[in-house]
Amino acid sequence: MLSAKLIELIETHADGLTREALADLATNPRTPSFRLVPPHELQARIFATYHNLGTWIGDPHDDAVRAEYEGWGDRRRREGIPLSEIVYALILIKHHLRRFVRDYGLLESSGDRAVPDDLIGLKLYGIQELNYMVGEFFDRAMYYLSRGYEHETNLRPGPRVAAGRA
Repeated sequence: MLSAKLIELIETHADGLTREALADLATNPRTPSFRLVPPHELQARIFATYHNLGTWIGDPHDDAVRAEYEGWGDRRRREGIPLSEIVYALILIKHHLRRFVRDYGLLESSGDRAVPDDLIGLKLYGIQELNYMVGEFFDRAMYYLSRGYEHETNLRPGPRVAAGRA
């Protein structure tokens, strides 16, 4: 299946994807606070996202994703990084991943030889399927990241919003 092959390729190319995402975070005007994060720590977090993608996508339980991203959100909050920048950092990481999937999948589908239409359709379906799984993963990661960020706030007593009211 193409999506499994692409996941394996992503994990194999995690170093390059990590370097690209790190460079983007360091220069992006929407993530200026990330220049304060120790580079080795940020590199390890981003690498883990790409390198563990297959495991995290294929695991029906969210325990590992929850632990990783709640920890990330909590740590960035303690460092004073605004939540908007953390969310945008995750968007950038996803953007680099999706671009890699698109570029590799299109190269694989177009090749130098004539490919039957039904095979191209199957390959495009595999790319679409992987993009869907990646989107689902990053949605969960963003949720847990936000929970981790809010962790200290949730421990303090304070006004609660009544059920059904926003």
